Amino acid sequence: MRLLLDTHVALWAVTDHPRLSGKARRLIEDQDNSIVISAVTIWEIAIKHALARGGPNDMPISGREALDYFAAAGFELLPISPLDAAAVEELPPIHADPFDRMLVAQALNVPLRLLTANPRVMRYSDTVIGV
Repeated sequence: MRLLLDTHVALWAVTDHPRLSGKARRLIEDQDNSIVISAVTIWEIAIKHALARGGPNDMPISGREALDYFAAAGFELLPISPLDAAAVEELPPIHADPFDRMLVAQALNVPLRLLTANPRVMRYSDTVIGV
């Protein structure tokens, strides 16, 4: 199975964060699964890191550092295609976050299974796996 990681799940996976659920850990570590990181995730990390102002929810690593972590973990990188971008307009207005909407569009368009802990994102499709 090809698994697209939502940004928070991707970060938890490479930092062995305690919020990474057992279910997510098993899916990510399963050698039969391919782990995919979207360019959307790198973009989100880079933007949030650049805008960080020292708050508790600020992005602690840069986009470049994230790329290095994901490469070291052996994760596949997925570009954003024009078809992915156009697919966003077909999504119902469940969630307004543009990064999450693009990840959902990519998961549906490619297709991939999206791993997320975000309850709003889980509502988009049964191809989204809540972890």
